[in-house]
Amino acid sequence: MLQRQKRWKAISSATAIAILLAGCGEAKWDDTGASVSSDITKEKLELVFFSNSQDSVESFDERYGNSIRKKFPNFTITYLQKNKSNSFQNLIAAGQPIDIYWDSVGFFVGGIQESGLQYDMTELIKKNKVDLNRFDENDLNAMKQMSGGKLYGLPVVTNTLSFFYNKDLFDKFGVTYPKDGMMWDEALELNKKLTRYEGQVQYMGLAVSYGHIIRLNPFSLPMVDPASNKIAVNDEKWKTIYNNVFVRPAEAPGYREEVVMKNAYPQTNEFVKTKNLAMYGFLTSLVFTQDVSSLNWDMISFPRFKEAPDLGPQNYPTYFSVTSTSKHKEAAMEVIKFLTSDENQMELSKLGNMPVVNKESIRNAFGQATRHADKNLKSVYYGKSSPIMPKTIYDDAVFSTYGKYYRDLAAGKTDINTAFRNMEEEGNKKIEDLKTKLQK
Repeated sequence: MLQRQKRWKAISSATAIAILLAGCGEAKWDDTGASVSSDITKEKLELVFFSNSQDSVESFDERYGNSIRKKFPNFTITYLQKNKSNSFQNLIAAGQPIDIYWDSVGFFVGGIQESGLQYDMTELIKKNKVDLNRFDENDLNAMKQMSGGKLYGLPVVTNTLSFFYNKDLFDKFGVTYPKDGMMWDEALELNKKLTRYEGQVQYMGLAVSYGHIIRLNPFSLPMVDPASNKIAVNDEKWKTIYNNVFVRPAEAPGYREEVVMKNAYPQTNEFVKTKNLAMYGFLTSLVFTQDVSSLNWDMISFPRFKEAPDLGPQNYPTYFSVTSTSKHKEAAMEVIKFLTSDENQMELSKLGNMPVVNKESIRNAFGQATRHADKNLKSVYYGKSSPIMPKTIYDDAVFSTYGKYYRDLAAGKTDINTAFRNMEEEGNKKIEDLKTKLQK
């Protein structure tokens, strides 16, 4: 009788403890009654986000913040927007907690890794059973390269280069619209036909965002050689890009003269606002972030170079990372897992954010909930993407060097060989200066 009473008391005590803990949301139990993990989503806590992108609070909330708050009502989601006084370094020095850092692949290494807040999320990813096979292989491989084989972050959305065109200008000059799979030489022929002076307006056939053709080039050329830590500009394929994108288009009568007169290379303003640019190579997100309501436009895949006819531009993913100093790593991982879930990827895709998962139904939904659903949005998945180029901590330092001479090349103020000699000398000097700074 006494043994039965002791046994009943033991069972009652264990049950009471289990009920108490379960009611508080503190733990989950396996079949043996052992605690396996805490239900972190029921805790009241704050997660602080930061990005060097300077993305507005409104944009962050529209893409990420609002859906996170809806999914995790117990979490307080705070996004700190970068500005002159709110830099990453200043926040770290002031002891401001940052739980999740996010940024595009082009700025990731120079952000979290240069600040020393990187954290290998491999074990968190395994613990949360995140299926890495769902992700685009290029996006994951790029992160592994940046992390030295680890995983400092996971992609949440991506981007690429697209080729937009003004249908009114093609109609005006009686030129047939371009199609997916167009080669670069074909684009240059269209440039000749569309570079016209008419009605006291100089029309330009094509232009490409210099910053994005450098970062997303289809040859996967790095800006800095990761083996030697020297600027990698001394490569004939870099010359192929600059020659085809900046020099050859300017050979059309009137093009170079316009660049010289305005001391400017045509960009977004000429395509979207003044509408004197017929074709424009820019990030796919252009038409989802700019007001193009007055523009009669469509889009095709970015033209292929004959030296790499089967490859399009690189992906440009945005990664979300748990920081090494976060006191809420489990909660931060729960949020990142949600952002990469099929549920959230579908919603992001519908709103014009390129998804990072390989599911065809999610990719097919791209932009379908926007006013641009009738455009050639499927062109972003035409053909194969090039592997993402290797990244180094010195990329940001030399980026301005790669962009220093493209305007002079278009204006005929310098030649390819001279420009590249200068770029090599200036770029290596910047790398050495940053090495010295980092050693202090």
